[in-house]
Amino acid sequence: MSSNNSSQLPASPGIESTSASNNARPDSGTNSAEPPRSRLALQLDQRSLHFSVTAWVLIVALIGILPLAPRQLQYKGYRLSLLGTTSTTGYALLAFYRIPRAGNMQAAQLFHHVASSKDFIPFMYCLMFVMSKLHLKLVLVPVICWALEHVARFLGRHFTNSSLYRTYLEKPCTWVVTNTTALKFLSSNAEILLGFLLILSLFSRQRNAMQTFMYWQLLKLMYHSPFTAGYHRAIWLKIGRTVNPYIHLYIPFLHDPINAAMRWWFR
Repeated sequence: MSSNNSSQLPASPGIESTSASNNARPDSGTNSAEPPRSRLALQLDQRSLHFSVTAWVLIVALIGILPLAPRQLQYKGYRLSLLGTTSTTGYALLAFYRIPRAGNMQAAQLFHHVASSKDFIPFMYCLMFVMSKLHLKLVLVPVICWALEHVARFLGRHFTNSSLYRTYLEKPCTWVVTNTTALKFLSSNAEILLGFLLILSLFSRQRNAMQTFMYWQLLKLMYHSPFTAGYHRAIWLKIGRTVNPYIHLYIPFLHDPINAAMRWWFR
């Protein structure tokens, strides 16, 4: 009896350890599964917040551009839509690119990637005009195009099972998504036309030479950025084919200034 009892005693700690380890495994599995869920929920919350602000920007931009509201309300819609787009794109840049500390050797490389990103151009575009005294309704055309595309894509991804979406919003959202190229060309035309309007504004009381120079720098970036280059280059090519014959015939003395501007443009 003593030998049997002594042979059974060492086995009990092993059984207890295996049972304890088995009991501990589900807890560790559930703990490891919680961070991805929390990250996914955080991403959905960020996307939902971005969508909410963008939908609000679309509404106030339409108020600012349509001549149906009072002038004071249009001016507030104009400013609020630019401010909302500046906030959303600025937050996207900070959250995605993680701007490093000053003096970091990677800062120059990071700025090059940020400057050629998709969110940098709308950020700089709206920042220039939200701080300007000029009130040009044409400024809101690219803002409305960006907001329409984002809202339509978000609704198409996350609200397909909603009866309200299928009844009232599915056809407009599908039209926006299928005509994204036309919206981008419309936005690019408005951006280029704004550049010439800013040059004309230099002869008015609301002239701002620094803003005009910075905006043409932004147009140059749009010409070289992979997200906007195709649309801007096609429009500039069409402008060149239309304008160049008249320059050759009537104002040939502008050849040298235009060539100097083109060297700066393609640099």
